[in-house]
Amino acid sequence: MAETGASPLPPKRPAHSLLARAEHFVWLTARVLEQRRFAYHFLGGSADAVETALASYRNDDEGYGHALEPDLRGPVSQPLHTGHALRVLDSIGRCGGQRVERVCRYLTAVSTPDGALPAIHPSQRGYPVAPFVPVVDDPPSELLATGPVVGLLHRNEVWHAWLFRATDFCWQAVKSLEKSHPYEIEAAVAFLDSAPDRSRAEAAADRLGRLVREHRLVALAPERREEFPVAPGYAPGEHHFAHDYAKTPDSLARAWFTDEEMDRSLDFLANEQEEDGGWPIRWRQWAPGTALEARPIVTIEALRTLRAYGRPVG
Repeated sequence: MAETGASPLPPKRPAHSLLARAEHFVWLTARVLEQRRFAYHFLGGSADAVETALASYRNDDEGYGHALEPDLRGPVSQPLHTGHALRVLDSIGRCGGQRVERVCRYLTAVSTPDGALPAIHPSQRGYPVAPFVPVVDDPPSELLATGPVVGLLHRNEVWHAWLFRATDFCWQAVKSLEKSHPYEIEAAVAFLDSAPDRSRAEAAADRLGRLVREHRLVALAPERREEFPVAPGYAPGEHHFAHDYAKTPDSLARAWFTDEEMDRSLDFLANEQEEDGGWPIRWRQWAPGTALEARPIVTIEALRTLRAYGRPVG
């Protein structure tokens, strides 16, 4: 038989398991990158295959583009695409070395005057973009874009000159949070979970946890989620749950929730799997292709979260 380069056949799983249904959905709908990621995380696939698929999104400036983050279309590099790429590299143990040093040069080039990242660089202008993502000529620094990137680089013990000012920005941005929204809080957690000063990070996370509960930024009873407010500007039903903040049991955000609250959240996550085997997206769907590309990403992350908490997936 000719060599195909495909992963060996995985062991049989129960036909109706979460994983079996999700696998069918991924092979049916996903981009090559998500197919390779699914194979790596759940079927014994190789990290090399994931990295090869990810490389097709990389540009000459060492940033990433080409709709890697589905809500930003077009070829140009963007901080949000590049943050997504770093998350993929981190998930396969490849977030280091010369490839990440080159990424840091891109981050330096697109940073704002205070050394942090804008959510959207003005080079996006002229290409399709979600209507809830404004493109402006002089964008401000955003914790939303900077926090997860800085956290991942610290997590992987990457040291680069760009990190110093960007880390200072994240500390100040987290300290200044008084009114916020769920995605910004998630970005803050991504920073705090890997920030080098652990006692400072724990104190900051404790304050954010109180803010999340006081401002009702989490639907603590998913079965009655309609009783909880949705953040201004979000889509109807775009609630956030305990597992969105505490994606793993070792996250600082895990301490924000009781065991019962976390169990309810994880039960809800497991039950969200749809008939086609994929998980839904809760944010605003503005184009058919973007929703199709995003659902396999969400599906992989749902399975990874459930598995991280010891829930059976297949």
